[in-house]
Amino acid sequence: MDDARAQSCAPALATIKDLYEPNVHLYWFDLVGSSVAGWGAVAVLCFARDLVVAIAAGTAAVTFLYRAYLFNHELSHAARRIAWFREAWNLLVGFPLLVPSSLAVGVHAMHHKLHIYGTEEDPEYLPFARSRFLIVRFILLTLAFPLLMCVRFLLLGPGGLLVPRAQRWLVRHATSLALNPHFVRNVGPEEHRIIIREQIGILLFWSPWLALLWIGVLPFTVVVSWFVVTTSISLINGVRSLVAHRYRGADPNFDRVGQLEDSVNTPDAWWTAVWAPVGHRFHALHHFAPGVPYHNLAIAYRRVVQAETALNSSFKVSSSPGLTASLAWLWASAGNPACSGERDV
Repeated sequence: MDDARAQSCAPALATIKDLYEPNVHLYWFDLVGSSVAGWGAVAVLCFARDLVVAIAAGTAAVTFLYRAYLFNHELSHAARRIAWFREAWNLLVGFPLLVPSSLAVGVHAMHHKLHIYGTEEDPEYLPFARSRFLIVRFILLTLAFPLLMCVRFLLLGPGGLLVPRAQRWLVRHATSLALNPHFVRNVGPEEHRIIIREQIGILLFWSPWLALLWIGVLPFTVVVSWFVVTTSISLINGVRSLVAHRYRGADPNFDRVGQLEDSVNTPDAWWTAVWAPVGHRFHALHHFAPGVPYHNLAIAYRRVVQAETALNSSFKVSSSPGLTASLAWLWASAGNPACSGERDV
């Protein structure tokens, strides 16, 4: 970042310097409350006999568990300072949904690095604004994601624990929440041990449930309900990911301000908090100030915008009126011949 652009950040950052401390009680209340409500709704869905009840329970289950699931993003930021929060998240959300925290923690941080963001090394970035094929392929993969996680952690995972070479391959190629299919993960000894522990945790969690299904104590509707809920969460999260950035591709100006302008805030529509909960509707602001906890992002956004700093034009560029507008822009941009030159993906 050149000196002028760095200096333009200082006044805006000064307005939010007191907003970096996470509210520990709110984190716990939000995570536990969302998880309990979500799994309670799943239980109703599994045994519902009435279609209206099933639809209502399914909607509630997806809404609450999706919110709980998105705390995996906070695990890489403010929540990492909260003791035992990662372990609780795994037990409440990560293990049941087959998305352990190690899929995100250690990977997401790379997405924020100035020399990696938007490049071929970024695990969470593809130039969607240059290719409709990439958009369609990504949406199809989100629909297959729950099944792929079943294969990864319930079929291949146990073999990896027994065969070190297979485990190393799984860590490098199948243990990351990555949009970029070419991303290869390299981990140190401690991170590798955490991945192993979480794989064992998944097997311990799932073994009794699979046994109850096998002997017929639990009905097959439990399996159907799990796939309906997890696939819905995956699809909604995939759509949200598509509108988190402009996805134009690597740019020499992707410093802190560049990341801000290539990312998207959707601050106005009230229902944005449903499809982009846990602070995700302020994704551009998050890239500008990644240490601000989710519950303070709305306050931070108001302060920065009202401060009338040199970054006001950048925040205007990053703002979107809603989900439909962001998706329409991305699709139109991807279909524009002038946006050719996509990198090999």
